[in-house]
Amino acid sequence: MSPAARAGRPAVPDARLGVLSMVGTPIGNLEDVSPRVRRTLGEAQIVLCEDTRVTARLLTCLGLKAQLVRADENTLEERVGLVLERVAAGCRVAFVSDAGMPGVSDPGQRLVDAVLDAGLPVEVIPGPSAVTCALVASGLPMDHFFFEGFLPRKQGALKARLTELATIPGALVVYESPRRVSATLCAIAQLLPQRRVALVRELTKLHEECARGLAPELAAGIAERPTLRGECVIVIAGPSPDELSARCAAARQEALPLEEALRAGVAAGEPKSSLARRLAKTYGMSRGAAYDLVIAAASKR
Repeated sequence: MSPAARAGRPAVPDARLGVLSMVGTPIGNLEDVSPRVRRTLGEAQIVLCEDTRVTARLLTCLGLKAQLVRADENTLEERVGLVLERVAAGCRVAFVSDAGMPGVSDPGQRLVDAVLDAGLPVEVIPGPSAVTCALVASGLPMDHFFFEGFLPRKQGALKARLTELATIPGALVVYESPRRVSATLCAIAQLLPQRRVALVRELTKLHEECARGLAPELAAGIAERPTLRGECVIVIAGPSPDELSARCAAARQEALPLEEALRAGVAAGEPKSSLARRLAKTYGMSRGAAYDLVIAAASKR
């Protein structure tokens, strides 16, 4: 690892080195390809992608050719050495997901981390992202938002995760398949009945749709429709101040006594900052006060 990388600073690009280009690709509409995306893919000596067939079709539409190498979540780890070798040798290596920004609920983060740790250059070529597009299309407040990605498939785990997310003071963005979206909306309606929810699907395509309403109303309306098509994004409005206060109070009542939770966290070796952050959220105290308690408890061990 280079000194700059160890210090947390971006490495200064070396003219003798290549670059890893993380390239955003269309999520539906080919007209969203920017000139910079087209140029980058055309200049790349190698293009890593989730599915070579999907990326081959994109390149054909753009009139481009490139060496394609599969690098999905099952094979990405195996490609790290190849990418480091090629970038160090002066090549431009492009990485794309099947659609959208790579690394956002798609493979790629591990690769960026490895290249930066090696002190090699990384650049991001912006492109469409379903997260931000859905937030804007929903019309719901998005001053703060949390991207969850895909929720658990099993109902028990799904409801448990929604309960955990319910105290986040901002909009929630969830990806879902058209086959499971109705069941997911029903779970949201059951656990978050007072929230406004938007279902955005077929983003940037001809039949783009945004269906909105209170969670129970939207869930009932979608349940009556035939099977939906196209990838779906669910946007859940953030909690009102009253709801947030009530949920935090309920969580504090269900939690272990503060002293017991503090001792258990210290005994388990939980990092001090992480433990302080968790206690502050659970017991409604400042993070500084929680950290002081953690330090005091740790010193007594």
